Amino acid sequence: MHVVIVGCGRVGSELAANLERTGHTVAVIDMEPRAFERWGYLFSGDKIVGRGYDRDALAEAGIERAGSLAAVTSGDNSNILAARIGRENYGIERVVARIKDPRRAEIYQRLGISTVAMISWTTDQVMRRLLPSDEQPHEWLDPSGKVCLVDYPIPVGWAGKKLAPLSEPGQFWLVGITRLGAAQVSTPSAIGQEGDILQFFVDVSALETLRSRLHQGADH
Repeated sequence: MHVVIVGCGRVGSELAANLERTGHTVAVIDMEPRAFERWGYLFSGDKIVGRGYDRDALAEAGIERAGSLAAVTSGDNSNILAARIGRENYGIERVVARIKDPRRAEIYQRLGISTVAMISWTTDQVMRRLLPSDEQPHEWLDPSGKVCLVDYPIPVGWAGKKLAPLSEPGQFWLVGITRLGAAQVSTPSAIGQEGDILQFFVDVSALETLRSRLHQGADH
């Protein structure tokens, strides 16, 4: 998958490194040429000097073929603008914006843009929101390696639907939903909303079945 990252600060550079190590192609946009000196290793991705919301810079970064976009500069306004352009103009489903103001973050969560606040920021959180469901890392894995806890951004096809069919006794269970930045315990009557992050307790052997169930909902 091709990923566009706007911002090459500490988080952006670490995120680019992690994504490249896992086999994804990456393009990074930053206004400051010296920002690209952060890498202490050979980064094979594209380095574009420019503003992350500039159409020419985005085109040079390969936005047309991107599967995900992360806007992680130090400015809320720049991140919001880049994220909205990626989502609304280029139809990128997996878009993440770094937002310091929790009130603004809530607004953009409602627009389907995943946000991560400074107070809870980690590169791992962004990775979970950028990657497709079949590449999600485990949130937790028990010592025997048989049971895990995983987070999945809700597929578009499940928004507006009851989420009860996403639980299968003995295989996987929807235990929680993070909505507008607040976590809640899932109930049998829960209805999905765009931007939700779903938490599942899963038998490791049933991960593929769960992913298939998620994709089935997205296809209808």
